Amino acid sequence: MKLKSWKEIPIGGIIIDAGNSQENKTGSWSDKQPQINTEKCTKCYRCISACPEKAIKKDKAGNVVIDHDHCKGCGICAQVCPSKAIKM
Repeated sequence: MKLKSWKEIPIGGIIIDAGNSQENKTGSWSDKQPQINTEKCTKCYRCISACPEKAIKKDKAGNVVIDHDHCKGCGICAQVCPSKAIKM
């Protein structure tokens, strides 16, 4: 896939094609990354619902996993976790 140059991006940086965020690994922007303590996690999945980047998912076993390639490090997941299983 060829990335667009700055001349090809619409004025104002408007995103024309929805759902293209998966094409860009943006996790390196942040100096904070969430870490999950699996022993404390109750699998309530509030973090999944609260993540604005959809960087938190369940694996096949139902465990919470973070996609650090797309996590921006906002910390919302840690704030909504009732068992305090997520630390930044």
